[in-house]
Amino acid sequence: MAKPTVICFGEVLWDILPNGRIPGGAPMNVAFHTNQLGMQSKMISSLGDDDLGKELRRFLEDKGVSTDLIQTDNTFPTGIVNVTLQNGGSPSYEIVSPVAWDYIRPDDKVKDMVKSADALIFGSLACRTERNKRTLFEYLEVAPVRVLDVNLRAPFYSQPLIEDLLSKADIVKMNDEELALIAGWQNAEEDERSQSEIIKNKFGIDLLILTKGKDGAACLDESGYQEHPGFAIKVQDTIGSGDSFLAAFLSKYLKGENTLECLAFAGAVGALVATKAGGTPEVTPQEIQALMDAKA
Repeated sequence: MAKPTVICFGEVLWDILPNGRIPGGAPMNVAFHTNQLGMQSKMISSLGDDDLGKELRRFLEDKGVSTDLIQTDNTFPTGIVNVTLQNGGSPSYEIVSPVAWDYIRPDDKVKDMVKSADALIFGSLACRTERNKRTLFEYLEVAPVRVLDVNLRAPFYSQPLIEDLLSKADIVKMNDEELALIAGWQNAEEDERSQSEIIKNKFGIDLLILTKGKDGAACLDESGYQEHPGFAIKVQDTIGSGDSFLAAFLSKYLKGENTLECLAFAGAVGALVATKAGGTPEVTPQEIQALMDAKA
């Protein structure tokens, strides 16, 4: 597979930070970084018929992310999220609703494109409306590889929703806090590896990826459990770090590279994004290689 094609479903929005606004939304960040890392990426979403929507569309087009599958909504505005940065650059979010990306309509032509792509990437936040959940589930029926980024955002999730999404996913990425919560639903009080195995087996997941912030990352598939210790960096903010990690992991995994190599590369990309502002900074191959070489 020379250049995999991935399609991301869900929120496209503006993150409103103390020093200005930056394009964001977890699936949009993944689409941005998969494109930046050499894959073909498309975004299924909806923008308002407003200046913020037009500016976001131009941003994606300028970055080479296809906007052909992004609808325009004449009723609801383009999404925004008010972001507050805590000590250490960790963000908290006020996710405004209702907005355009809450109402993505199904489309047969889009379904055909999902069917012919290499992977469909989705998260839990986009399912905060029944309209989106129905649309997504139509596309999941035909997607060849279904990638769930759990991405819990209170109050927009529930145990039944997350378990429903897990049961439909082939690949799942979650962070250590999400693992602890989901494992708790299963009464699994063991270590992270055992918790991962319980969740993987219960929901029939092929590959479970776990991000652990400064403690690196791990993954579990049929070949076993792999860990990478991560990279020591100076954090500016962690917005989009996990999204870029997922994009980087898939950029290697969909080409057949082994999971330990995928973890190392993804960890370097996620770390670099955390040294920069917002979820969609430029990350160059030279920067990635330099960080990986310094760790070696």
